[in-house]
Amino acid sequence: MGATFEPSTESDIVDVVQWCIAEEAPIDVIGAGTKRGLGRPVRAERTLDTSRLAGVERYEPEELFMTAKPATRLAEVEDLLAAKGQQLAFEPPDYGPLLGTPAAEGTLGGAIACNLSGPRRVKAGAARDHLLGANVVTGRGEAVKFGGIVVKNVTGYDVCKLLCGSFGTLAVMTALHVKVLPAPESETTLLVMGLDDMAGTAAIADAMGTPNDVSGAAHLPAELACLSAVETVARAGGSVSCLRLDGIPQSIAYRVERLRQEMRTLGDMALLDADDSRALWREVRDVSAFARPSDGAVWRICVPPDAAADVVARIKTRVRTQAYYDWAGGLIWLRTEAADVFGGDAVRDAVGDRGHATLIRADAAVRDATPVFQPQPPALKALTERIKSSFDPRHILNPGRMYAGV
Repeated sequence: MGATFEPSTESDIVDVVQWCIAEEAPIDVIGAGTKRGLGRPVRAERTLDTSRLAGVERYEPEELFMTAKPATRLAEVEDLLAAKGQQLAFEPPDYGPLLGTPAAEGTLGGAIACNLSGPRRVKAGAARDHLLGANVVTGRGEAVKFGGIVVKNVTGYDVCKLLCGSFGTLAVMTALHVKVLPAPESETTLLVMGLDDMAGTAAIADAMGTPNDVSGAAHLPAELACLSAVETVARAGGSVSCLRLDGIPQSIAYRVERLRQEMRTLGDMALLDADDSRALWREVRDVSAFARPSDGAVWRICVPPDAAADVVARIKTRVRTQAYYDWAGGLIWLRTEAADVFGGDAVRDAVGDRGHATLIRADAAVRDATPVFQPQPPALKALTERIKSSFDPRHILNPGRMYAGV
């Protein structure tokens, strides 16, 4: 077992990385460790544990920004924001139970490094859209600052966005500046019952195109709707198409009525109160339906909404699966049955060039032997390698986490 370094300052991290460069010793960079199951296994004997870099350094509610160290728990951040009526609008998910780790242990740095965004992404954008700046230590052993603390601070390239979705392969984050936004006063969810996958995804995509300011749009087939802890959804007796509306109560009531009128021919409808609505969207956000049992692979597939039902249908002709749709059909969450543990060929063939698929949960041996992320065309692969070499020329940080040899 290799050594574990536990730095408490940015200068400590600089020393560790410079030592690793001198010794040509790759290192596995972690925070709370709740997302070690995402991506390929890292080939490194030593670990850089950043869990001591935690805490909110600066929070300016009036200026709508926060600066926090990367190992700060998301739960702590969200509690602090909620006390001021604010939120992280990209709605970061908690994949702990899905990946076999405790709930509510994920960190802000982990959410940014993996670019994780919840159902509100269709309205508010992805995690990268809310990152204003970052302090990092690159794989060159240099402390660097990108961006700043306000929205209008970018001249030239917005380099900090490269950190989002890099899975710790480019730099070690030491501080993050993020945009915060007002939280809605209330919310409700309109449910449309009984639509098949094609009709359900079409309905929620159409709803996103109306002026009704929908902040979440998901379709749950019958086999997954019945697993919900929200009684109205579980007892629907079939599929449920879900549309979230939030804001002030008077506005919500008006928009709900407009949606009811526009969708009145589609099927029976029901309305969730604020508490049930929040509970339902936490389930959708955290992929709770696939957390137990923990066998079978879980895929995250992004395609155009009008292709989503067809992609799932094609996969089901070859592999036994369960699937549901978020982001108005643009995001498919799919779980293979235990007897078809992987199903990679079926998924990749069905997606084709229409989108991309990421293997979110599988045994380490499977993740080591197969592409976890969408295989890249030659030009994009070459660009990825050049960016990696610019930040980390000796391939010290999380080598192979995303792509073999990178």
